[in-house]
Amino acid sequence: MANYLVTGANRGIGLEFTRQILHRGERVVACCRNPEGATELEALATAQNDDRLVICRLDVMQATAIASLPELLEKKGILIDVLIPNAGVAASSERLGLIQEETMLRVLHTNAVAPMLIAQAFADHLQAPKRNAKIICISSDLGSITYASGLTFGLSYGMSKAALNMGVKKLSSDLAHRGVMIVAMHPGWVQTDMGGPNARFTPTESTLAMLRVIDKLSMAQSGLFIDHQGQQLPW
Repeated sequence: MANYLVTGANRGIGLEFTRQILHRGERVVACCRNPEGATELEALATAQNDDRLVICRLDVMQATAIASLPELLEKKGILIDVLIPNAGVAASSERLGLIQEETMLRVLHTNAVAPMLIAQAFADHLQAPKRNAKIICISSDLGSITYASGLTFGLSYGMSKAALNMGVKKLSSDLAHRGVMIVAMHPGWVQTDMGGPNARFTPTESTLAMLRVIDKLSMAQSGLFIDHQGQQLPW
């Protein structure tokens, strides 16, 4: 039984990752900022009725909380095989003239800085190389500089995902020495609070596709920017 850790597990893609991984018979450490308000996550735990779902409080804006999490899990006998830093935010109405420093910093920290701190914290605590440990950073094609045009869907979000992609590329060589692979993965345009109801894919379709790709990833693909079908995307 593999152990997965998912951040932002209380809704959207993170919640669906948790649901699908549990359905596969694996264990999930589901992290979110406010477990008390995560009603769907709590319902999963109640329905599960075993120890395969571990719900943890984690505010990804707090570096000390990130740094202490691996040791807390080890004390419970849990070593992570697949780490999925999924928690993300976007900003609305970022037209020229309305761009705010506070908003930019919040989005950049959540989407780019936090996943790097999470990867760093767990680098020596993953079950590698024995279990083919993997870090899957949830990115977006909106972070592709090649695809970028205008301020559609905000400046901060695109910048944050481009920064995340750079971080994945930079970390890949150091993580390789530990037997850990890392990729940036675009989940597609998904029907979540962020993606909206008109998006192309349901959370179930997206996460099932991503899990099929994740299962097959090898060290040779570490450092790549790929989509939910495993196709490489341009930086």
